[in-house]
Amino acid sequence: MIERTLRKLIEQRWDSGKAIIILGPRQVGKTTLLREICKEKGDFLFLNADENEVVVLLEHTNELRLRQLIGNNKIVFIDEAQRIPNVGLTLKIITDQIPEVRLLVSGSSSLDLASEINEPLTGRKWEFKMFPISWAELVKHYGLLDARKQLEQRLIFGMYPDVITSLGDEREVLGQLSGSYLYRDVLQYGNIRKPDLLDKLLTALALQLGSEVSYNELAQLLQIDRNTVEHYIGLLEKSYIVFRLSPLSRNLRNEINTSRKVYFYDNGIRNAVLADFKPLALRNDTGALWENFLISERQKKLQYQRSWAKTYFWRTYQQQEIDYVEEQDGIFSAWEMKWNPKAKSKFPNSFIESYRPAQMEIVNRDNFESFLAGDGDL
Repeated sequence: MIERTLRKLIEQRWDSGKAIIILGPRQVGKTTLLREICKEKGDFLFLNADENEVVVLLEHTNELRLRQLIGNNKIVFIDEAQRIPNVGLTLKIITDQIPEVRLLVSGSSSLDLASEINEPLTGRKWEFKMFPISWAELVKHYGLLDARKQLEQRLIFGMYPDVITSLGDEREVLGQLSGSYLYRDVLQYGNIRKPDLLDKLLTALALQLGSEVSYNELAQLLQIDRNTVEHYIGLLEKSYIVFRLSPLSRNLRNEINTSRKVYFYDNGIRNAVLADFKPLALRNDTGALWENFLISERQKKLQYQRSWAKTYFWRTYQQQEIDYVEEQDGIFSAWEMKWNPKAKSKFPNSFIESYRPAQMEIVNRDNFESFLAGDGDL
């Protein structure tokens, strides 16, 4: 089994007296990881909120009922907690009134869970995000040579645990993952009445991978209003299917500052949306796949290293652009993504003069490890 980076982070917070919350997409291993940790720590109570009986028990409760439910267990793990109405108050009772219990909570969507728990658990929780397997985790498990041999497969089929371990069955696994199961929380909690529009929007976003996205153009394409487009993309983002990059625009009047780029958290899901798993040699979107892979992997790295860097792309109306920019403590770093090691790219002087970047690098398939290395691997 591939060891997850979050294990160490969770174990470091184990005796903090605070609830441990893990959010992230479905099927990335949240339940498996937390159950493994719980088993090592001793007896624990596992409550799966996909079961209606569990929801009924936890929806309207009090300290007495919770103590009866927990019994002598010193560890309580509530899985898929977003399904429990008023779950924040339930978690607050456990952390405040039953402090001898170690509380772990997982959720596959932040649509309701984040808002439910933020206020009741202010100062009472450690919150983490978990994603599909990261490049650093893959290298640690298989070794650098074998991981590199998988690189093209990972660009095509992505990094979900079941996909990596189901050699030969990747398409079938991704077909199941990319169906309504992956975003059923969006349908359930987002009050979406026309799920076919969600499919069309995902297809449009998949086709525009690596390009700036115009909400107005998407609205015209789907024959819906702009606000609905933005709302749907927000729901997909809260369900950890896609994420947005904003443009960096502070110093120059000709910098683009209104458009967004939308990336998928996983290449395999993106390709499954289009039902396109052709090898790289037969594709015309290799550059976009490489860019999505690198930037999504970088998001994992920043989260797992507990880095609060701000992330952007940069472009001017004169078509000068930089694929990816980070700002950490007021210091900028910039990267261009090129699959071909022989491809050339020049960073615009206007960007350099305005932002004085501490680092500028072209990331290609020969040198990308340092861009994606995990904490302690640099």
